[in-house]
Amino acid sequence: MPTGVPTGGLVLRQAIRGQRRRVITASLLGMTHQGCEALVPVVIGATIDTAVATGSSSALLRLLIVLAVLFLVLSTCYRTSARITEGSGELAAHRLRLDLATRVLDPRGGADANRLPGALTSIATNDARRVGSVATVIAYGVSAVAALVISAVALLRISVPLGLLVLLGIPPLLWLGHRISRPLEQRSEAEQERAAHASGVAADLVSGLRVLKGMGAESAAVARYRTTSQDSLSAALRAARSRAGHEGAVLALTGVFIAVIGVVGAYLAMDGSISVGDLVAAVGLAQFLLGPFQLLGYVNAELAQGRASAKRIAEVLASPEAVGTGHDVPADGAAGHVTLRGVTLGALRGVDLELPAGSLTGIVARDAAAANDLLVCLAREADPSEGAVELDGTPLTSLDPDALRRVVLVAHHDADLFESTLLDNVRAGAADDAPAVERALKASAADDVARLLPNGGDTLLAERGRSLSGGQRQRVALARALAADRPVLVLHDPTTAVDTVTESHIAARLREVRRDRTTILVTTSPALLAVTDRVIVLEDGAVRATGRHTELLAADATYRAAVLA
Repeated sequence: MPTGVPTGGLVLRQAIRGQRRRVITASLLGMTHQGCEALVPVVIGATIDTAVATGSSSALLRLLIVLAVLFLVLSTCYRTSARITEGSGELAAHRLRLDLATRVLDPRGGADANRLPGALTSIATNDARRVGSVATVIAYGVSAVAALVISAVALLRISVPLGLLVLLGIPPLLWLGHRISRPLEQRSEAEQERAAHASGVAADLVSGLRVLKGMGAESAAVARYRTTSQDSLSAALRAARSRAGHEGAVLALTGVFIAVIGVVGAYLAMDGSISVGDLVAAVGLAQFLLGPFQLLGYVNAELAQGRASAKRIAEVLASPEAVGTGHDVPADGAAGHVTLRGVTLGALRGVDLELPAGSLTGIVARDAAAANDLLVCLAREADPSEGAVELDGTPLTSLDPDALRRVVLVAHHDADLFESTLLDNVRAGAADDAPAVERALKASAADDVARLLPNGGDTLLAERGRSLSGGQRQRVALARALAADRPVLVLHDPTTAVDTVTESHIAARLREVRRDRTTILVTTSPALLAVTDRVIVLEDGAVRATGRHTELLAADATYRAAVLA
């Protein structure tokens, strides 16, 4: 990852620096290629003056051999340089994708704040590719500049006025090309922003397709995506028009410049200041200059788009962490005693809780926001604005987030499955512990799911487990959480899509499989709450009642309404 606070310029410099050797090698080869190309019209001019005009066959043969050698060298250098430059671009983009993945997967979080998953995907693909292209075009730009310098030197040898014309005319042309690229950079940034947003909306709609169909909301979803897509298309068209205008302006400036060189060369030839062969060489060099100028226009456009994409990548890399680092590590064999002291965050208001090690506790929160904020605190996805959460007497803020999550596992209600086999999904956090996997499959009734599949547990599941029913997905996700066998396990509504008979079996087995382990059930399921040691009721963001499930059912009408509704 780029050192210091990532900025667009720093991202670009790091991308180039990481491929420095390849870029230098490709630049040298490109300079050799362009130099040989620039020498071709010079050799042709010399052939006219020293061989054709004099009728010397030996001179003609020598110069033809020189031409053949030039073409052999320039062809070899071009192929080798192109292979190296394309490779450097791909490697630079690959390193950026690794940096982005590292930041997104950082246990401290924060990179995905206010960004849809599809938008992050677009940044890691399209924007990384465009920044990687900068490492590719740097060698092209160096080669083009070298071609202009060699051409200017060659023209100086033919005629001082022609050489000075090129040397003095190149800097203003390069400056104008850079100025013309500014609008393209701005519009490219807008284009990528709209494209990323469109990708995010599309991914969001696809993930919720079943819900949309069930609600009959397909037309509203299509209208939403159509609007987003049209915005993206408009931005792309503006960027395309800007690029076309940029390339057209650069080509027009280059054409005028080359025409001036040709006119001056023709005048000098008519005046007798240069020979016919020199005129042919000058005109050939003028035509050759079109290639380097076009190449510089292309390089300018790629740099403009690369700078815009680098800014977007830098924004992700520089995203503030959601939680602090923490340096302590939970002790081996953590007991799992969880304490909340005056915790305030979002909908939570000064929550005090004692969850003893090895206990099975139910938490009922009618307010979904309060339940979510409690899960966020326990998972340390965010730190409380007031108060503290402790594990075995140690504040979570002093613990390393990655080490903490090896002790505390928060299994969210909407947990996704991976596009892999059922057993691979369950084994995801089980450290290849076969007995733990078997116990988890049985406790969650996911073994029944495996028996119904064509290849049992080795059946490949579709993306996010969409080939399973809602209840089957929940059972596999629960099995994965149980198989991880963490000292502290927090389950959020793990059986809402499961039938009542299966839910009762899961409740009975859950207590056994989690014996002597701290388990917290955030749920309103009476079957699950019935097997807990104690139930805590949250209302208006604070603890309102506590007791056993049967006691609360008998004495608390609000509780009855919450769990029996």
